[in-house]
Amino acid sequence: MSTKGAISNFIEKYYLHFNAAALVDAAKGYEDQLNSGAKMLVSLAGAMSTAELGKIFAEMIRKDKVQIISCTGANLEEDIMNLVAHSHYERVPNYRDLTPQEEWDLLERGLNRVTDTCIPEEEAFRRLQKHIVKIWKDAEANGERYFPHEFMYKLLLSGVLEEYYEIDIKDSWMYAAAEKNLPIICPGWEDSTMGNIFASYVLKGELKASTMKSGIEYMTFLADWYTNNSEKGIGFFQIGGGIAGDFPICVVPMLYQDMERTDTPFWSYFCQISDSTTSYGSYSGAVPNEKITWGKLDINTPKFIIESDATIVAPLIFAYLLDM
Repeated sequence: MSTKGAISNFIEKYYLHFNAAALVDAAKGYEDQLNSGAKMLVSLAGAMSTAELGKIFAEMIRKDKVQIISCTGANLEEDIMNLVAHSHYERVPNYRDLTPQEEWDLLERGLNRVTDTCIPEEEAFRRLQKHIVKIWKDAEANGERYFPHEFMYKLLLSGVLEEYYEIDIKDSWMYAAAEKNLPIICPGWEDSTMGNIFASYVLKGELKASTMKSGIEYMTFLADWYTNNSEKGIGFFQIGGGIAGDFPICVVPMLYQDMERTDTPFWSYFCQISDSTTSYGSYSGAVPNEKITWGKLDINTPKFIIESDATIVAPLIFAYLLDM
């Protein structure tokens, strides 16, 4: 029996109502899932890697609190960018006051802004490009094809980036995932920086598009993984909205309806952290019960929605799960 630490005790004592209570309920529900032998998918949208969620998410991975990840291409690469170029990032606390000219000046300096944090193009993007392109080309020369995350795993585990490390490697969630060869789903990878770079090499005739495995292949991989791992249930912990969540959650109705595997279990737990409000046609702001009508969640699936900033909420839930 684990003993909870100071952070867990604090939220249990003081987080008693509204979104605060939903946070505690969701954390306990997540823990119940794992204790029952269920597995958990965590989806990462937004700029979680640039927010340095890896500081605690990497430990979640090491402690087997997550069994599969779905993330945007940006989160896939930006964790590694932070690993190799951290000291070159710039914070802009007064970002709300920036004029269009000041935004242009940041661009001229090679600084791409994500809210209050600027990612340095030369030290982050190009430093990765130099090495990942070689890995892409070597794979193609050998007649090999891989998923985007598999190429990133090869990059990390090859050791070619070690000379650039600027943070403790234990704070990189991608490195923790690579060490475990954790399955990752990365839908819509093409709109990431590395996806754009890969497309540019295809346009120049230096790479074939087929060297990179596709989104359809990600879906079929996920379908097989879900089928083989759902005996005791699989939960769905969604940070943010968008494709990182919508893509993987659809595997259940696809298996049940399109494959006619009517014994496919629904997701056994659902939690979403989002600041999107419910509105006409909004997916990210849709209440969990709407997913029942799409065959994603069961009537009895434990459902939680925490309408707050994920950079505040997710670390607290993870701290609870890690007995901090």
